[in-house]
Amino acid sequence: MTSSVPDLTQKLDKLKLEVPPQIEGSFPASNTTDLCRNYIANNLSKLANVDANIAFQALEWSIVLGNGDLVVPLPRLRLKGNLDELAQKIAAEFPLGGYLEKVVPKGKFLQFFFNTQFLLNYVTKDVLTRTSDYGSAPVGANKKVIVEFSSPNIAKPFHAGHLRSTIIGGFLANLHEKLGWKVIRMNYLGDWGKQFGVLAVGFDKYGSEAELKADPINHLFKVYVKINEDMTSEKEAAEKAGIELPADATDNQARAFFKKMEDGDEHALGLWKRFRELSIEKYIDTYARLNIKYDVYSGESQVSNEVMQKVTETLEEKKLIKVDRGAKLVDFKDFKEKKLGKVLVEKSDGTSLYVTRDLGAATERKSMYNFDKMIYVIASQQDLHVKQFFKILELMGNDWVKSQMVHVNFGMVLGMSTRKGTVVFLDDILEQVKNEMLGIMKKNPDKFSQVEDPEKIADLVGISAVMIQDMQSKRINNYEFGWERMLSSEGDTGPYLQYAHSRLRSIERNCNVPESELLKADLSIENLVGSEDQLKKLDLSEEEYSKKLDQLKNQTEKVQGLIRIITSYPDTLKYASKNYEPSTIVTYLFKLTHQFSSTYKILRVMGEEREVLVARLALFSAVRQILNNGLKLLGITPVDRM
Repeated sequence: MTSSVPDLTQKLDKLKLEVPPQIEGSFPASNTTDLCRNYIANNLSKLANVDANIAFQALEWSIVLGNGDLVVPLPRLRLKGNLDELAQKIAAEFPLGGYLEKVVPKGKFLQFFFNTQFLLNYVTKDVLTRTSDYGSAPVGANKKVIVEFSSPNIAKPFHAGHLRSTIIGGFLANLHEKLGWKVIRMNYLGDWGKQFGVLAVGFDKYGSEAELKADPINHLFKVYVKINEDMTSEKEAAEKAGIELPADATDNQARAFFKKMEDGDEHALGLWKRFRELSIEKYIDTYARLNIKYDVYSGESQVSNEVMQKVTETLEEKKLIKVDRGAKLVDFKDFKEKKLGKVLVEKSDGTSLYVTRDLGAATERKSMYNFDKMIYVIASQQDLHVKQFFKILELMGNDWVKSQMVHVNFGMVLGMSTRKGTVVFLDDILEQVKNEMLGIMKKNPDKFSQVEDPEKIADLVGISAVMIQDMQSKRINNYEFGWERMLSSEGDTGPYLQYAHSRLRSIERNCNVPESELLKADLSIENLVGSEDQLKKLDLSEEEYSKKLDQLKNQTEKVQGLIRIITSYPDTLKYASKNYEPSTIVTYLFKLTHQFSSTYKILRVMGEEREVLVARLALFSAVRQILNNGLKLLGITPVDRM
């Protein structure tokens, strides 16, 4: 459970620290950076005679450790007069109160440096006590969010292009859950529309019952590719001859089949239902491999005709519709939204369109779930469609659209087409990376022999390779699919993070210190790295003393850097919930593991005196716990041996 304010008071009492008044929107019991923000903001309020809330909002992260942990630009406090002088005056009078090491004026800025010893004593034990809960906060307490993600088209294979929506959506659902929201994970399947007519006509021409039973997804995919080739040839031939497509052309047959579905034809719906169920069955297996489960399998087909009829009636009541050659459309230039163009909401034959079903689904969900937020994880290719859909929903009189509907877009995996059959199936990618990782693991026979289930570990490490390469850059970026990119295990990769986790697990196993002892560790900086006073007591030459002193400073700096990164994890989650970026967490985890690696090189654990060993192990166990939490947040299963 997330820490409470009484817990916080108890912990700070032990450290002989006062609990600063809590500012609205902060979570000091869950987030130590917020605790320090409250302390700084309340004191700034007194010294600069400003509202504590304004001071709190003005505090910014410092990117460079040498510039402090938090920085406030005085102009943001709406102060008048000589701000350079005021910065110096406030810094000189600012009470450190056990939370701060120093306050440094720099022009019109104030730099606040957290007290390293406070962080070591408080944060390390907070991580070790809260374990998997560290990083969580009740930001979305009593609020409900629907995350709609993945949403593949039924009867088409799950390929690398689908991966993006799936893992971004899985991450956002996990993140919101960690931040106290009640999350509904929804898969809104592309299970309606003319493509089903295309598939049905194709199955009638090329389908095999035996192949369908043996391998439904791949067989339907092959049928889909073949029938699309036929459609392309027919269209090219008609264009060449300068004639319209004949009535019995594949495209027209597909339209007619979909019309039968819309009209409730039993045969048509029976075939559609079969394709849908076989596809979902296969998807569930693939999702399980990616640590993803859904609360709801919805789909375009689930939006009832009554709901869509109601949508059309509302559009007509609000005078949003124009009729053009029997088709109904919304022309956005009539509503001063010229950039959004026009959008069809009903074809001339009365069949529904994607946007109509989206409108119906959104209103139905609001009524059914009464959500506080609904996140659509949809590719940037669909940006215009989503803008049109949101705008129509708003024009229909739904005042919740602006504040509660969120489109999280992402770039494309380039170089693949379902129609042309140039896709790379996700299952094939996962098998390939698993085999690649197995080969790498076998190169170290001693370690390999200690791994209980090598195939499973290779699979988990391979999946982390695929997911991290996708999530480590900004989600809006496109990338070209390439095997080399997917299989890379060099540099900042999923396997690197997995290796760091298994290495930390190995240190814990070798030390074999009970958790209760770690929680009582003496985490004083003197115990962790030593002190100058201790050096002075040793009989050292001037050269040896100077060398040891440099070593001491280096070790101290490494520990300071590490505890500050540990402290910033809850804040990083809060930030990621605002920018909807998995890369924010991935970047953080690499920063944490790099700092751990460089610290561990000069701060050994095994072979040290018991008190020092326990203290260092407590610090590194906190790193391991956060790495574990962060990987799980991304949807990755951490491994203990590899």
